[in-house]
Amino acid sequence: MISAQGLTRRFGDRAAVTDLSLSVPEGAVLGLLGPNGAGKTTTVRLLTCLLSPDAGSALVAGHDIATDPQAVRRSVGLLTESPGLYKRLSVWQNLLLFAQLHEVAKPEEKAQRYLSLMGLWDRRKDLAGTLSKGLAQRLALARALVHEPPALFLDEPTAGLDPEAAREVRILMEELRSEQRAVILCTHNLPEAERLCDRIVVLNTRSVSEGTPQELKLRMFGARTVVRLARPQPELAPALRDLPFVKEAESSDGELSVEMEKAETHNPELVRHLVEMGAEILHVLPQERTLEDVYLKLMEDEDAA
Repeated sequence: MISAQGLTRRFGDRAAVTDLSLSVPEGAVLGLLGPNGAGKTTTVRLLTCLLSPDAGSALVAGHDIATDPQAVRRSVGLLTESPGLYKRLSVWQNLLLFAQLHEVAKPEEKAQRYLSLMGLWDRRKDLAGTLSKGLAQRLALARALVHEPPALFLDEPTAGLDPEAAREVRILMEELRSEQRAVILCTHNLPEAERLCDRIVVLNTRSVSEGTPQELKLRMFGARTVVRLARPQPELAPALRDLPFVKEAESSDGELSVEMEKAETHNPELVRHLVEMGAEILHVLPQERTLEDVYLKLMEDEDAA
């Protein structure tokens, strides 16, 4: 549904996006993560034909961003970080206007549906300029969805929302996946990205790393098992490193952290060897790593490079 090869965009001497390639099939959510200035918003603007690339190519819903930008714009829904609403129009007038601009069949019906979905039907007569940031974000999301586009680009969709509203938006995104839409999500909310995204691209003007959340965690930290001991036994770590299936072993505060090629396969053998070495084992657990751990480690490595 969305594919790009070698996208590059510069602003003067500064590279905003460099040689970026990505692919998003129907029914998938791709997360773009990175610090401020990493190129996330520029990437979205390139793929939605708000900017032209200096190099590279992309297709969105089968339309080329260079040769058929109007068709691309008709095929996408875009939620920007700033809602950009017509503040002197009512909530209803805002959404109905965009439904009509997109030549939606039965625009009043669709506008009612998405205002109701976003919990704004009772506020439909309010001027958009009187809405709180969270409610304005809901209206902007309804606007991105009202023409039911096959490709959706969301820049910080839950920013400014209260926990209940943010949960509703996440549920909606999961429904969009089931409707076979392709979604690109730019977010600083890493737990949200880990929950919602099928694949992740970490950007720092170029692609730093890409994969599923689980692939990224395994790539950065390996498959590790944590063994909690009844008392500190630091002498066990060096002995474990001699085992052929152990890649690394560390000891800290009564815990052993052991990296293995296939933890689920070798855990029984690991426990047997530890018992033979005199280990007093309390618990054996998989080491829990998060997408935040991955992101921070990648940015640390980037800074050190």
